Amino acid sequence: MDERVDDTKVRTAPDTQTRATPVTRRPRTAYWILTALAVAGLAGGGWFLWAHPKTGSASHTAPAPHRPVGMPQPVGFATVDTGDVRVILNELGTVTSLDTVTVQTQINGQLQQIGFKEGQVVHKGDFLAQIDPRPYQAALEQAQGTLAHDQGLLAQAQSDLKRYEALGKRDFISQQQLEDQKFLVQQYTGTVQTDQGTVDNAKVNLVYCHITSPIDGVVGLRLVDLGNYVQTSSTTGLVVITQMQPISVLFTVPEDNLPDIIQRVRAGATLSVDAYDRSNTRHLSTGQLATLDNVIDTTTGTLKLRAIFANPDDMLYPNQFVNARLLVDTMHNTVRVPVPAVQRGEPGTFVYVINPDNTVSVRPIKVGPVDEGYEAVLSGLKPGERVVTDGTDRLRDGARVSLPAQKGAAADRGQTPASGQRAHHQQQAE
Repeated sequence: MDERVDDTKVRTAPDTQTRATPVTRRPRTAYWILTALAVAGLAGGGWFLWAHPKTGSASHTAPAPHRPVGMPQPVGFATVDTGDVRVILNELGTVTSLDTVTVQTQINGQLQQIGFKEGQVVHKGDFLAQIDPRPYQAALEQAQGTLAHDQGLLAQAQSDLKRYEALGKRDFISQQQLEDQKFLVQQYTGTVQTDQGTVDNAKVNLVYCHITSPIDGVVGLRLVDLGNYVQTSSTTGLVVITQMQPISVLFTVPEDNLPDIIQRVRAGATLSVDAYDRSNTRHLSTGQLATLDNVIDTTTGTLKLRAIFANPDDMLYPNQFVNARLLVDTMHNTVRVPVPAVQRGEPGTFVYVINPDNTVSVRPIKVGPVDEGYEAVLSGLKPGERVVTDGTDRLRDGARVSLPAQKGAAADRGQTPASGQRAHHQQQAE
């Protein structure tokens, strides 16, 4: 009985599932209907946006048009020409006086008078200061008195010697007495010479009391005030006098540049040197190379040079830092280009040459010295060729360029290159 019941359950299960199948198909049908409606809505919205492109918000801006591939790049250019290029060495230098003297006293004494004004131009022999001469005048008079006394003794001894010589010839005195008199005269002679030296020294001291300028130059600030007791042991001095005209500039050049300089100097050439201020913008004076040092500094590999300047307007001052521009030589009729045209990169030193079809080519060149915004070209270019000077950072080999002359032509037609590009984009959009 139990087995039949179980068999009935097994047989009736499939029938129950079969009857439930129509109920589960209704949700699936609704799902597909909703999906179809959503797709239709999206398609309708896309069609609406496509048909009305200008209905967007006014706050949204359209993206800027891109430059079409192959569009000419505006650049600046220059024509290669020939001219003079100076070989100039620009070095840091120091203005140095040719003669600087610290005036010091050569005797001790009280400073009684000052005969100069600070900053005054003095000449050799001009009065500067006076030291109290009275002690030295007294010493001179004392030395002169001693000299006179000893001169009298010498004269007496010389007179006795003559008398002794006459008596000696007649054997009235001994030979020993005659010899002693000769030695006495010799002693007095030495004493007189010593006294004369003392007198001369006293006279020199009197001269030292009156201090004068030893050179031509400009007096500096006073270092000792009136009334002070000055001494020869003092290291301060009374005043410093500096020669200003002429004046020199000391500067160094690398040893690699020495062969050219020495060659020019030995050929008898006068090398010009221009002095500029520390910012290298203001010209101060022009001078000439005077001499070269005889030893190269092994720590820096440089040689020291001296240039002389007349300095009539005192634009150069001792210990002033200046930029010295040494004109070594001048290259005449040399191919040159503006400095901005020269590029340096993987190919080495090169320029962008503008071809007749307004495309550019990378041209390696060999350059020389730079002078007044131009750089000498030793090889790689010929006069008359055109090179790019502005806009090189946006170029590559073979790129097309537009030149300022073409921009001017567009402006004559009432259309700038930028407006022409916008018109080109508009035509493409239409």
